[in-house]
Amino acid sequence: MFKTLILLFVIIISPQAKLIGQQTSTYLKAGHLYDSKNNTLLKNKLIQIQGTKIISIGEFSSLPKNHRAIDLTDYTVLPGLIDAHTHVLFSQDANEDFAAHSIQSLTMESNALRVLRGFKRAQSYLDQGITSIKDLGNSGLYLDVALRDAINEGTIEGPRIFASGPILAAYGGQIYGVLPEHQNIIDLEYRIITSPEDARNAVREDVNQNVDLIKICADNVPNKTHLTIDEIKSIVKTAHSHNLTVTAHCITNQSAWNAIEAGVDGIEHGINLADSTLTKMAEKKIFLVPTENSRSYMATYAKLAGYEQDEIGWIENYLERNKDRLNKAIDKGVPIVAGSDNYTDIKVSRGQSSKDMFTYYFEAGMKPLDILQSSTYISAVQLKKENEIGYISPQATADIIAVKGDILNDFIATIENVVFIMKDGKVYDNKTD
Repeated sequence: MFKTLILLFVIIISPQAKLIGQQTSTYLKAGHLYDSKNNTLLKNKLIQIQGTKIISIGEFSSLPKNHRAIDLTDYTVLPGLIDAHTHVLFSQDANEDFAAHSIQSLTMESNALRVLRGFKRAQSYLDQGITSIKDLGNSGLYLDVALRDAINEGTIEGPRIFASGPILAAYGGQIYGVLPEHQNIIDLEYRIITSPEDARNAVREDVNQNVDLIKICADNVPNKTHLTIDEIKSIVKTAHSHNLTVTAHCITNQSAWNAIEAGVDGIEHGINLADSTLTKMAEKKIFLVPTENSRSYMATYAKLAGYEQDEIGWIENYLERNKDRLNKAIDKGVPIVAGSDNYTDIKVSRGQSSKDMFTYYFEAGMKPLDILQSSTYISAVQLKKENEIGYISPQATADIIAVKGDILNDFIATIENVVFIMKDGKVYDNKTD
């Protein structure tokens, strides 16, 4: 009787096991595959995916018999793109004052409404093939963490979020002009640091809320306060002890120099970096996230902000200065990480607005593959996730997109033309059928 039951069990299970085995792998045939680690294009590669992971990269001939593959032979296959500077819980119109709008948002927009609006903005990144974002504050008290967790658990669909929680800043944060009796409002958006010991406690608070990294404001321009070197050192030491990176918002060169002396891992914006500061960043391999915009974006912004035609001469100076700073950084060997910082509503989706960063880098002289590497592998390295995202390799997470066009000779049109999106092994969009 026992042998009979075993035999029946084997007869019943075997076909099911065979069926399951056939269904567990998805194959992608890539006509061109971007190797983001080595910054080169490979031809005719077969990508095997099982569940959420990439299993192998082989030749077309390695496709098992009786298995079908998603045919991407006419396209360039890339790792899911990464925008390393976003603020999905915050938005303002071009003609609005940042401080006034921040106060309005904090006092007249519920946390639930902020998260729901943030979800829609976040989802629009995924629609554009940006499968991961680094969200850097202006997100209330850990609303970014809540949104990240909702996506991770599958409650909603969106990009993978690396959340910083509230920005650590000196008195006043970035919200200028607030009267002393109303400074408590700023505590709803920033973690105000009062001493090196308080800085340690602030990082511990973030650690307990499961943030992915620490974001600081090394300066608070146009506010006049700034974090001291000792306060930043305290933040960095505590964060690093918990295996968290620290990235610093810097507008002035002095604040960037202070942050570098204190041991931060990255500089956001860095608009006024001196040559000597860039040299120091290159020596220490401190990454830079330039967050400037293209000529067309700036024209749209100026129009929405209400500038007259004779008032926009500053745009060319802005573009040239940023181009010069970016090329100096590249020439010196500073690791460049792609980030948009596009929280202004320019009447397109946030994801579409984010991709303007590719146009900016291209107009500033970066080569197409270097731009791709900055928005994939190099970005993943700075997040300490290079074995998981930003690189199509065995055991990495299956975040994969495909674009139509000539990525080398028609870069902007091609990167805009995303035809296939996969995140965590799940096909999110496929326009190739």
